Amino acid sequence: MGTFAKYAAILAGIVIITATGFIMFGAPAKHQAHTGAAIVAVNMPTLSPAAETGQKLFIAKCALCHGANADGREGKGPPLIHKIYEPGHHGDASFQSAALNGVRSHHWRFGNMPAVSDIKLEEVDLIIAYVREVQRHNGIK
Repeated sequence: MGTFAKYAAILAGIVIITATGFIMFGAPAKHQAHTGAAIVAVNMPTLSPAAETGQKLFIAKCALCHGANADGREGKGPPLIHKIYEPGHHGDASFQSAALNGVRSHHWRFGNMPAVSDIKLEEVDLIIAYVREVQRHNGIK
């Protein structure tokens, strides 16, 4: 195979891989709207007392990026009311670790999540109670 053919094959491979990435994952974050619009529609349930407390903590500590109803915000943070965050894929320990230690971006193109400043494990557990109740009400089990 000649030099031109080798470069053409490499270029074709790069184009295919890039196109597949855009199809599977969407455009990189710098091309996404930064409007802060909700990413998913969320139906809110009547919350238990623990989840109500968790909702207040969530609004204070998480809503800026994840939306007041955990519906995500374009250009800011993913929705937690999403099948990716169902308990069988992201258990409670994943939420605890993300809030307390931060987490590297792996499902979405929002960048790494820093640790939540000034939060205690007990508060994270109440936030998880809120998120799980809203998830169940929206068919995520």
